[in-house]
Amino acid sequence: MPVQSVSVRDAPIHFGLLQQYLLLLKKYPILTKSITSGILSAVGNLLSQILEARKKTKNGARINEIDMAGAIRYATYGLLITGPVSHYFYQLMEVWMPTTDPYCIVKRLLLDRLIFAPGFLLLFYFVMNILEAKGWEHFEKKMKQSYWTALKMNWKVWTPFQFINVNFVPVQFRVLFANVIALFWYAYLASVRK
Repeated sequence: MPVQSVSVRDAPIHFGLLQQYLLLLKKYPILTKSITSGILSAVGNLLSQILEARKKTKNGARINEIDMAGAIRYATYGLLITGPVSHYFYQLMEVWMPTTDPYCIVKRLLLDRLIFAPGFLLLFYFVMNILEAKGWEHFEKKMKQSYWTALKMNWKVWTPFQFINVNFVPVQFRVLFANVIALFWYAYLASVRK
């Protein structure tokens, strides 16, 4: 059976969006990853709020309005921190631990889990504290209350995904892969930070 070619103009919309994303990723990698991180971080926060509201309605509590300021804070964090920091981290990982290194699979995972994850989580708490205009005492209190719990959960949840990400996902797609997983992670973080 002969196969017909489809003009890009006649392709389904999702194919066109993917093509546009790939073009932007190639031309403006950091900006594209940053904007994508900002959008997906905000969506993750909104997902958290929706899940929280559903839980409250099941318990008979009154539902509060969606906190758009919270979603904007997460978008800001994704745009200014997650996108660029992750981009450079994954690029440096390729230089420091090339695939020609026989132990690169283990080294990459250990670097991500033992160095990057704790530091990135600390940065998350610190930047969110600033974006929420809270004082140092509030930051210390949140760190004592939930940092260790969140880090242990990070190791449990993220380790299998990051094993795949840092070893098998092409470097240009690692930030996107992590952002998709982060949709649910940010929902968790938002709930433990309250």
